[in-house]
Amino acid sequence: MPFAPVLHSEWLKIRTLRSLVAGLGAVVLVTAAFSALAGLGNSTDADFDPSFSAFFGVSFGQIAAIRFGAQAVASEFQSGALRVSLSAVPHRGRWFVAKTTAIGAPVLAVGLLTECVSLAVGKAVLGDRASGMSWSEGLRGIVGCGIYVALMALFAAGLAALLRSGVATLSILIPFLLIVSFVIGDVSGSAAAFLPDKAGQVALHETWGGVLGPWTGLGVTAVWAAGALLAGAWSVRRRDV
Repeated sequence: MPFAPVLHSEWLKIRTLRSLVAGLGAVVLVTAAFSALAGLGNSTDADFDPSFSAFFGVSFGQIAAIRFGAQAVASEFQSGALRVSLSAVPHRGRWFVAKTTAIGAPVLAVGLLTECVSLAVGKAVLGDRASGMSWSEGLRGIVGCGIYVALMALFAAGLAALLRSGVATLSILIPFLLIVSFVIGDVSGSAAAFLPDKAGQVALHETWGGVLGPWTGLGVTAVWAAGALLAGAWSVRRRDV
């Protein structure tokens, strides 16, 4: 079967599941809400970063994106749905590429929209404190954070295919992002800078002093996502359904 019809069928699956559509909507709402809350602080520190404040909500909005990616794949392992999918598309690799494309493309689109909303809300709440952020820095933040959110959704999708469970995937990723990464992420000069979330979130900042910049950081996150997708593809191709 040609790739386009396979992609279309996978997109229809996602579009018709209310929980997945709601998950995409949650990316926008959660990100904008936490960015607004961050901007309400009255920080006057010399090192205050208006870009980080405006895009702060990404740290929490990514949870909704991760849930979307994990759930979209994990749903195939429920009630024998994967058997039906592979009976229609016997080429497992083609099916998995279509599935991950149907996940990544809408998350990227929603992510870019989300960061536009987040920037607008953040600048409105920050007021004069956002005057130091240039147009080019705002654009870089929108594009970088949108790509980051999509990569994290694909990272979760790959792990869900490997583990064959959305619950197991979220049980690993959410505590890691909310607890473990925060605990070890501030260790200066360590490998913590190359964690998937810490590397990608350099894009939130106006300035940075670590070993990674916004685009090299996203490159590191992309490597993590690619590794997870390759592991997931191996699992789909080699293990019984």
